[in-house]
Amino acid sequence: MLMKLHSADWYNGMYNNRELVPQAGKHIAFWQQRSQEVLKNTSQSRVQAFYGDGQFENLDIYCSEQTNKQEAPQLLPVVVFIHGGYWRSLYKEDHAFVAPALNALGACTVVLNYDLCPQVTIEQITLQMLKALSWVWTHIEEYGGDPSRIHLVGHSAGGHLSAMLMSAKWRKYDPALPKNLVKSALSISGLHELESIRKTPFLNDSLKLNEESAVRLSPAWMPAPKRGQLHCIVGSLESAEFIRQCQLIQKTWGKKVVPTAKTIPGLHHFSILESLLDSRSESIRLLKKMLKKTKHQ
Repeated sequence: MLMKLHSADWYNGMYNNRELVPQAGKHIAFWQQRSQEVLKNTSQSRVQAFYGDGQFENLDIYCSEQTNKQEAPQLLPVVVFIHGGYWRSLYKEDHAFVAPALNALGACTVVLNYDLCPQVTIEQITLQMLKALSWVWTHIEEYGGDPSRIHLVGHSAGGHLSAMLMSAKWRKYDPALPKNLVKSALSISGLHELESIRKTPFLNDSLKLNEESAVRLSPAWMPAPKRGQLHCIVGSLESAEFIRQCQLIQKTWGKKVVPTAKTIPGLHHFSILESLLDSRSESIRLLKKMLKKTKHQ
């Protein structure tokens, strides 16, 4: 786990995506505008539910229409989306725009919310995600989703949380849960080790990571999961650190568990999330591949 030391300014420069992408504000405004259109669309089947008692322990379920209503309804694979924002900003309502694209793949889509730092810690957020996935497994069949085919998509901090969920010991959390609750995950510009984040002042002022917690909450330093696969993509226009984070998890977990660690030409930290709206993109190609996996994986 030895890592090259850099200055605080260097880390700030590597991880401040809003500085690295001059049009970052316009991209986020686009997400919010498109999301509001989805949320106001009365023809979009959306159900809001709480997975816990906390203010932000809630989620939205977007139900796909059956392609052939003459046939008996088929349970659909489930895609759970976890948003980014460095664990300290943004909400599920800012990311509703991804739901129609995921529904178009024939999936039942769930978009998660969680509390934000500094009101909570990253560890507490991770525990909220365990609670949320447990709720999805227990209840998603009521909304047409197949609990035996749950897949994750996470962006940035959401990529970190997705990788953490891949490593979860579900039976230890709840003996009623299956060992392979998560079949696969797609980490988009994900953060897979947090020691670098601890050394980034503009972030750690609110995240409050220390040396111990940064290591303990880094999926890259955990044993590779025995079940499921993690796919990772990052934009070629992202910082060297984000590209390293993508490659690192494949190096530590191995290519059998992380078969994809790909740099996508011409995309930065914000446009790579928007690639979910392009049916020809690498992110959609990977998702199609993930959803073809059988329930017996």
